[in-house]
Amino acid sequence: MTAATHMPLAERLRPSTLGAVVGQQHLLGEGMALRLAFESGQPHSCIFWGPPGTGKTTIARLMAHAFEAQFITISAVLGGVKDIREAVDKAQLAQQQGLRTLVFVDEVHRFNKSQQDAFLPHVESGLFTFVGATTENPSFEVNSALLSRAAVYVLHALTPDDLKQIVALAQAEHALPAIENVAIERLVGYADGDARRLLNTLETLAVSAVQEQRQTITDDWLLKVLGQQLRRYDKGGEQFYDTISALHKSVRGSDPDAALYWLVRMLDGGADPRYLARRLIRMASEDIGLADPRALRLALDAADVYARLGSPEGELALAECVVYLAVAPKSNAVYKAFNAAKAFVKQDGTRPVPLHLRNAPTQLMKTLDYGKGYRYAHDEPDAFAAGERYLPDGMPDPGFYQPVERGLEIKIADKLQRLKNRNHQAR
Repeated sequence: MTAATHMPLAERLRPSTLGAVVGQQHLLGEGMALRLAFESGQPHSCIFWGPPGTGKTTIARLMAHAFEAQFITISAVLGGVKDIREAVDKAQLAQQQGLRTLVFVDEVHRFNKSQQDAFLPHVESGLFTFVGATTENPSFEVNSALLSRAAVYVLHALTPDDLKQIVALAQAEHALPAIENVAIERLVGYADGDARRLLNTLETLAVSAVQEQRQTITDDWLLKVLGQQLRRYDKGGEQFYDTISALHKSVRGSDPDAALYWLVRMLDGGADPRYLARRLIRMASEDIGLADPRALRLALDAADVYARLGSPEGELALAECVVYLAVAPKSNAVYKAFNAAKAFVKQDGTRPVPLHLRNAPTQLMKTLDYGKGYRYAHDEPDAFAAGERYLPDGMPDPGFYQPVERGLEIKIADKLQRLKNRNHQAR
């Protein structure tokens, strides 16, 4: 067996030319932004933002090759300032020999501010070209100073046709036996746009097929070999959204057991726990609201705990949040009020702000009666200016917010009714 056959399939099929890259044609096609950058002959610092397995590392390698540059890779998960210093030393040595250097930082969002700042002077001096890869929005995760010096290219998840093309390439390299079409469809669905996941799965199948002397990979055999790996739903398909819908409706229906079941189904199915955390925050706002304001705080805390601990430790915080949301009193009063207000404003005219509510920072504005007659609530009994109006002149009370008779909103409704009575008495 040759050394090449010992290489992981992902490495054996890694493109050696720009034209061999599968997918990302919105960047790499003729006349597209990144293709033009390659053809310019002038390397520039950039950040590749996209899901896992979309070709970020491959394109960075091809960029280094195109510009005949030394390629240095740093993992922000495992590396630190020491690795950055070593990269600088290598780049300075290459510069003395008249060579360019490209420093590729994988998962750049994992570096803290000081680590990211360490690249700045060398990027500005032109010592090396900086290329970062991230699965997170660089607007939030990359320092603004570094971001301003790098072009951002957005990579998309590979399409099913792209993934089928990769399967065909693997077969052309004799890395796989024949595969039934239905098995290919299942593999493509499982890969969910991630070429690396697909290639690793294909490699597992190839090894198992050799061991069992199988000539064809059937769908039944595929399920047998990869039963635990092949999740119960396609993360990008209809079943995914059906399952998150079941989770949301179980929480809304105050069934903690069902809510836990669907949460675990989604985690077991490979759903991103960070996505689930975002949905729990939405549930706390939409379905519980002011009936129990602690629910939103708990959902935010659960998201933060998961961000700090990751899987599997952080998943317990999500489970705790799901149970709390399920048993909490329910109210969609704020959700309905917000939607009603949006609908009203959309169809209503632009009503002027009443003079007594306007700001009056200049003498001219005061002369024009801006702010005149405004009653400062804190100077009134119980910090409430009875009879004061805060809506535009001539606009009737819309009654957007109608508290429900559950949880804290019972007390909120009582208070609003008392204030309403005082307003009637004062007007």
